[in-house]
Amino acid sequence: MDLDAVRTFVAAVDTGRFQDAAATLAITQQAVSKRIAGLERDLGVRLFTRTARGARLTIDGQAFLPHARTLLQAEERALASVRPGRRALRVDVIGRRLAPAVLLRGFHRAHPDTELDVVTLFDADAAVTALRAGTIDACFRAVTVPARQLPDGIEAVRVYDEPVQLLTGPGHELAAARAVTPAQLAGHRIWMPGIVEGTEWAAYYDALAAEFGLTIEATGPDFGTEPLLDTIADSAVLATFVGADTRLVWPADQDLRRIPLRDPTPVYPHSLLWRADNPHPALTALRAHLTAGRRPDGHPEAGTWIPAWA
Repeated sequence: MDLDAVRTFVAAVDTGRFQDAAATLAITQQAVSKRIAGLERDLGVRLFTRTARGARLTIDGQAFLPHARTLLQAEERALASVRPGRRALRVDVIGRRLAPAVLLRGFHRAHPDTELDVVTLFDADAAVTALRAGTIDACFRAVTVPARQLPDGIEAVRVYDEPVQLLTGPGHELAAARAVTPAQLAGHRIWMPGIVEGTEWAAYYDALAAEFGLTIEATGPDFGTEPLLDTIADSAVLATFVGADTRLVWPADQDLRRIPLRDPTPVYPHSLLWRADNPHPALTALRAHLTAGRRPDGHPEAGTWIPAWA
């Protein structure tokens, strides 16, 4: 159905005369008559009768009028849904328990009127593909290649270096330590069944293991967070790595220990990625919020370690 014709019909009803409808729509009276005639042909009914005082609705016109208004309202909602700043900003946070979700919640607290649509995509390749397709506005990822090697039109800025911690059960040799160095972990078994070859987090932990001579095991099925915590809690030899901002909850009787790593502190480099031609104003606000206070040169803080590719 021609929505311009429907809009002209409603304008003619509201003004009472084709001439006044033409003035309202900034078109000629002849154009109004042609649009109305075309709409009547499409519907197979007469919508108006002409009188000395203007145009009067027929019974069919009266029946069609509320539906015509609904059509125009639906058109306005459809347009509003994709106008910059009117639709929700769609952001990939990798996982809802991880640091990017915490960062996004912080942004929402600072900008409570900004609508957000939070999604979780599997890895950097999936996220970049979604960015290029326009199905998301931004994503949080560790960028394992130089910025110049990102796909054309994709930009990135590092926004948060998250400290990595050791998680152990109460019977582990290091359970009572207030902090440990990465070098002290050499010879200990670090179990991380969630590592998937080819992902950005696999690249990070490969670099960490190589730098400090660690043994990180990714063997065995990944049944999720709770089974991992059960295993770590009951083991005297297995430990795992977690981000300092990863939200974990466990039963009190597991008595798990989150132990800081020091001298140096390994940090996971979270970056925000987006399409350079994305005009959404909330995206600009998100970038400004995340980069406030960051070092402009992007270098890590003293006493921390990140992979060379970061």
